[in-house]
Amino acid sequence: MAHHDINMPVTAEQVREWRIGDTVTLNGTLYGIRDGTHIHMFDRGRKTRFDMSGHAVIHTAPNVRKVEKSKAHPTGYAPLCIGTTTSARMERFSRPLMEQYGVRVIIGKGGLAEGSLSAFKDLGGAYLAIVGGAAALETTWVEAIEDVDLDDLNPESLWKFRVKGFGPLLVSMDSRGGSIYTQVNKAAREKRAAALASLGVKNS
Repeated sequence: MAHHDINMPVTAEQVREWRIGDTVTLNGTLYGIRDGTHIHMFDRGRKTRFDMSGHAVIHTAPNVRKVEKSKAHPTGYAPLCIGTTTSARMERFSRPLMEQYGVRVIIGKGGLAEGSLSAFKDLGGAYLAIVGGAAALETTWVEAIEDVDLDDLNPESLWKFRVKGFGPLLVSMDSRGGSIYTQVNKAAREKRAAALASLGVKNS
């Protein structure tokens, strides 16, 4: 297992070096995206002016506060709580995000399914996991909200964060078909079967 300290953007070749169990810390740009953002971009044909090629997205709809525009708050938004939401709802958008916008890394909670794993393998991507309940800590890693697009969807706008030391995050799905979620599920099923067998219960 290795740690990767990354200044964004990142190449497919770099991401293909990551393995499940590795950790990653991100610096630079990070894009915030959620259900509504995906739906408008891919189901309703809206485009973003952001160049997300080689970048990471995090599944979030942040809690922000309107403030006067300044050097510290160039968009007039101050981050209050940048939490992470469960990724499963956004499974079907992983491949189009990578194919159409060049996204390389997806950050979230709970993992994604086989379609995303296939996209990571084909296109050179990875899923980085955050432990649930860490929003207060995550927010300290966000230096500023640099820009925002599709802001009529607020808080499910497309957010451009400037981050420093964002992590360490766990590589839980990699570009070689590795998935911690598959491993955990397999181990849990094996333990369940063994427990039932010890009780004389037939496992169906």
